[in-house]
Amino acid sequence: MAQPANSLDSYNLVGIREDLQDVIYNIDPEETPFYTACAKMRASNTLHEWQTDTLRASADNAHIEGDDTVAEARAVTSRLGNYTQIFKNAVVIPGTDVGLNKAGRAREMAYQVLKIGKEQKLDIEKALFANQARSAGGSTTPRRLAGAPAWIATNTANVGGGGSDPTGDGTDARTDGTQTAFSQADFDLVMQSIWEQGGKPDTVYLSAFQMDVALGFVGNNAQRATISADSKKVVNAMAMYVTPWGTVEFKPTRENRSRDVFIMQSDMWAVGTLRPTRTEELAKTGDNEKRQIITELTLICKNEQASGIVADCSTS
Repeated sequence: MAQPANSLDSYNLVGIREDLQDVIYNIDPEETPFYTACAKMRASNTLHEWQTDTLRASADNAHIEGDDTVAEARAVTSRLGNYTQIFKNAVVIPGTDVGLNKAGRAREMAYQVLKIGKEQKLDIEKALFANQARSAGGSTTPRRLAGAPAWIATNTANVGGGGSDPTGDGTDARTDGTQTAFSQADFDLVMQSIWEQGGKPDTVYLSAFQMDVALGFVGNNAQRATISADSKKVVNAMAMYVTPWGTVEFKPTRENRSRDVFIMQSDMWAVGTLRPTRTEELAKTGDNEKRQIITELTLICKNEQASGIVADCSTS
């Protein structure tokens, strides 16, 4: 059918009001599982320090009746530290915003501050996973915290050709090597190594690509692909992985390097906060409003022998 002649349809009308929803949709990821899991501690200096210690290896311990007791040499503690890193973002909103009637938010400043806060948490998560050494910084360079890869040196596997583990005190980053496939054998090897050192790993952080590899681990297939007739659901997931060396939970992450698979004992990692996240109003220099969101913190690896890494994993 056709329109009657001279129909005044919506295509010709002037003055139709816009139909704009009073909401803003944003599905960008904002989860920070490692940062969230880390215990929060107070830092009081830009170099936050702590100590670690070890027990000597077991030995034959038998003595003659009545013999003199001789003291044995004792090892001293190790002193470690990490520098705080400043995370800072700012926003400037012209004064005109006060008079505008916007959809989805009342004041642009409030909306942007909330958004920046979420973005800064992602920056922090990325830094905690970054393969970077600690740096004291200076008048022209920023301080940097040593990320998790710079601490793990004892329990490692799959280090590719040309690669090497770091010293393990945060002073140097690990050297990346030739990438090879992530495997269950390497994963189990690191789990065993952590157990032998006395660690109790509970969480695995890995990318979506490596998580897909882990779903194929032998012994888990019957659990990850099951169909329930009652619920009409197909389950294809792996929440827990049970080994003789401990049970760990797999947590896919977005901010770590896909080549790194971390096996962590959660209570052996913490964040030392020198300045908690806060919003500060900056000096007014014109017809505008300025705010900055600032956080200063560092990563604390209480004892690197409690965690491990499967390194240099292929990412495609």
